[in-house]
Amino acid sequence: MILHHEFIKSAKKFRDKFAIIDRTLQRKVTYSKVLIGSLIMAKIMKKYREGFIGVMIPNSVGSHLSTLGVVMVGKVPVMINYSTGAADNCRYAQKKCGFKTIITARALLDRINCEVVPGMIFLEDILAGISINEKISAALISKLPAWLIIKSLPRADIDDDVVILFTSGSEKDPKAIQLSHRNLGSNIKDLVTIGKFTSDDIVMSLLPLFHIFGYNGNFWLPLIVGMTAISYANPLDYRGIPNIMREEKVTTIAGTPLFLAGYLKESKPGDFASMRLMILGGDKAPEWLRQGYREKHNIEIMEGYGCTETSPAISFNTHEANRPGSTGKAMPSVKIKITDIDTGEELGTGQEGKILVKGDMVMKGYFDDIEETSLRIRNGWYETGDMGVLDEDGFLWHKGRLKRFVKIGGEMVSLVRTETILEELLPYGVSCCVVEVPDSIKGARIVAAVTEKVNRKEMIKKLSKKLPPIALPKGFIVFSELPKMASGKFDFRAITDIVRERISK
Repeated sequence: MILHHEFIKSAKKFRDKFAIIDRTLQRKVTYSKVLIGSLIMAKIMKKYREGFIGVMIPNSVGSHLSTLGVVMVGKVPVMINYSTGAADNCRYAQKKCGFKTIITARALLDRINCEVVPGMIFLEDILAGISINEKISAALISKLPAWLIIKSLPRADIDDDVVILFTSGSEKDPKAIQLSHRNLGSNIKDLVTIGKFTSDDIVMSLLPLFHIFGYNGNFWLPLIVGMTAISYANPLDYRGIPNIMREEKVTTIAGTPLFLAGYLKESKPGDFASMRLMILGGDKAPEWLRQGYREKHNIEIMEGYGCTETSPAISFNTHEANRPGSTGKAMPSVKIKITDIDTGEELGTGQEGKILVKGDMVMKGYFDDIEETSLRIRNGWYETGDMGVLDEDGFLWHKGRLKRFVKIGGEMVSLVRTETILEELLPYGVSCCVVEVPDSIKGARIVAAVTEKVNRKEMIKKLSKKLPPIALPKGFIVFSELPKMASGKFDFRAITDIVRERISK
């Protein structure tokens, strides 16, 4: 599957249907208009000699057209995170991938108070500079049969890069991930099969395109299947988004626990009446969140598991096969195995170990990092860095990051398990994150970061009923708010640094 070829076919098939309803800019754009706009952007991008073009634009018609234009002209979009440290992220991406040009918008820079980085070009200037002749030319080309439009574009191969995305950097410096048409196309086919997506679906496109599910699930998937995408630039607008979903009769949404919890709190019964599929990923789903949607909206959250390196989906619960608490069964084209931490031997049903996956969705590699790529991909198997268990029915139970296991007194202790039990005991709305700090005697000890003061003695007594002594927090550090990544995940790196700094004082 060549992604932009499939989009062109869909654009011809669904030409008068709305492809994007931009609720930030209040614009509705048909498939025909998206095709014309992307052809214009492709011609503009052709002027730049670089093989990589940075893209830093919030979810909008502009982000879709810019990304399509870069891909259609045979270049690779490098998606840049603008949520925190935008200028530094731009410079990091430019240096890492060796390019200069970044498409962005002045309106974004003003909103996030970001300086102009050399190499930036602005969407406002691009749009203002488009001539009547360029518009007419693109409109005429768009009237050609799909195969002729495709033939007019640079030749594309299924193993060509179609994006560079960066890891979150929550544990170490971000790595640049190369994903191809083969990688993303494989996952799209699986998502369509498992999610039963059709052109009748209306997807809430909230996740930014620098996020893998935003890039594949909210961008390419709808355009290829012929869905309507309701784009909105601010996923944290908890009050506004339920209203939008009610008004636009959204049928499917994907989000992290942070986002879905916000929508649950601010929504009213009936806001999600049209919803047929609510997908949760990026972090574990707390039971109270699942129960909240059941009681308020009669919706069962479908939890899945994936990562940027796997395009992203690895496993997924469905209405037909749902085991709450698990992350579902493997996608149709994906193989999963659990291996021993020390020996690498494959483990049997019910045994906990490292999660390895195999399939066409596995990335080409980390850009300009052969060593790290070879450490993570061996014989086609990608080592996720996560721990898990496969049960007797093939459901995968995610147990946390391997890096979130700590050796204390010679024993492996799961920070995630301690965190999960603590979360159950804390009052509603109180967040927690359990981290490791150095200990001169045992090598390490556990400390819990919480967003509300707790009675240490009482909490330890309650935790002791469910956890062994070695897994109990040795202290509680109160945060007004726990640092998070743009996806809503906790920034473990930042939290750990702050906790260790406070303890050392």
